[in-house]
Amino acid sequence: MAGIGHIDTPGSDASGQEFLVFTLGSEEYGIDILKVQEIRSYETVTRISSAPDFIKGVTNLRGVIVPIVDLRLKFRLGNVRYDHQTVVIILNVAGRVVGIVVDGVSDVLTLTGDAIKPAPEFGVSISTEHLTGLGTIDGRMLVLIDIERLMTSAEMALVEAELA
Repeated sequence: MAGIGHIDTPGSDASGQEFLVFTLGSEEYGIDILKVQEIRSYETVTRISSAPDFIKGVTNLRGVIVPIVDLRLKFRLGNVRYDHQTVVIILNVAGRVVGIVVDGVSDVLTLTGDAIKPAPEFGVSISTEHLTGLGTIDGRMLVLIDIERLMTSAEMALVEAELA
């Protein structure tokens, strides 16, 4: 498997929180950079017969079996294609390694608290319980996903949710 790159995660400070920005269709999304382990090119995975369509299968990443979720299918975006832009973001969530397939990764942005607004109750393709909010920077709007909450949700059945 050819790796695209490793993400340095210096952490966020009082001046803002860092988000990895990726695209799904025509929308830009952001996830907490501290959850990101690396970014890889998309490669064929081993399909699991009883898994939902959005779980593409599993792959072996340096000896670790990693489930791969296609967020484009999960969010019911039409016309899902796999090409040279398609990437897998490898995440560490709730002590588990999981990969998400996205159309592409554009950059890392730092958003301050006043640049993040509460999520609306309508008009997005993801349940608002999995959203951190909407971020705005330089005229761009990012849908900010609580990727840990999404990956540990019962519908995903990928990661055991921590019992409080």
